[in-house]
Amino acid sequence: MSTLEPLERMAEPWDAGSSGSMHALAPEVPSPIVPSGSIAGRALTAVIAILTFLAALTTGAMMMVVGSASDWQSDVSREVTIQVRPVSGRDIDADVRAAIDIAQGTAGIAQVRAFTKQESAQLIEPWLGSGLVLSDLPIPRMIVVKLLSGARPDFAAMGKTLAAKVPSATLDDHRGWIARMRAMAETAVAIGAAILALVLAVTVLSVTFATRGAMATNQAIVEVLHYVGATDSFIAKQFQRHFLLLGLKGGAIGGGAAIALFGLIEAINVWLLGTPGGDEAAALFGSFSVGIPGYIAILVLIVLMAVATALTSRRTVNQTLDRIERE
Repeated sequence: MSTLEPLERMAEPWDAGSSGSMHALAPEVPSPIVPSGSIAGRALTAVIAILTFLAALTTGAMMMVVGSASDWQSDVSREVTIQVRPVSGRDIDADVRAAIDIAQGTAGIAQVRAFTKQESAQLIEPWLGSGLVLSDLPIPRMIVVKLLSGARPDFAAMGKTLAAKVPSATLDDHRGWIARMRAMAETAVAIGAAILALVLAVTVLSVTFATRGAMATNQAIVEVLHYVGATDSFIAKQFQRHFLLLGLKGGAIGGGAAIALFGLIEAINVWLLGTPGGDEAAALFGSFSVGIPGYIAILVLIVLMAVATALTSRRTVNQTLDRIERE
């Protein structure tokens, strides 16, 4: 007979037959130390579900920010621009042609395209408005230089040649913009990691208090089990199994809700694709998809929350049992 059977034996209903003998109508069913359907258990499941949902949203947002920043950096790093300003006493068209020749003569350049005066004027219409006469304004001319895949042109030498031959030209390799974008992505990741750490800390505290409450409620059973010979490991496993199931249930609810939300956002994004609003949102924020890695990360997060819940419960039980032994 195990150490739990004297305490976990359910009452057996009996029926008196015609012969006066007593017959068992139901077998004994062991009951767990911690009831699975308690109010405290349901409350903890709700807390874990909410925390997992928030952690999953943070994880998905981090991955979208990093993915969008990476796409933008990749797009921008494949081209540089040359700006030719109109200067008194110089022929801007001649300067544009000279700048194009310098760019085409640099190794690693795939294509060079100069904007016409009308196209350059259209670039500033969003700020100045349409319908204005821009012919008298000193509008710079833009030259877009696309790079060969994997090429690393010598931009320093190109800039020096432009400064010497076309003083009105300025080379912009977007390194400053890329550095700011990288810093923004790293900041977003750091903030997301801090939020995840806070969520994990709140989860540990919640499980600790819930475990202590469960042990206080079932203190008599725990103490008797302890004194009749049940090992600390056996008792801790009972609580660990209980809270592991709560963690999995709460994590699945919260993580599932986050997956459904991201799926809905992706579906709306696909539905709006090709519309003016959808194109503007895509240009401003990039893709709203977390992708397969994002969904895998959320599934890993669900398991992590369950494991953290179980391990925290086991640690709390062991600490409580150690205190009982000292008393």
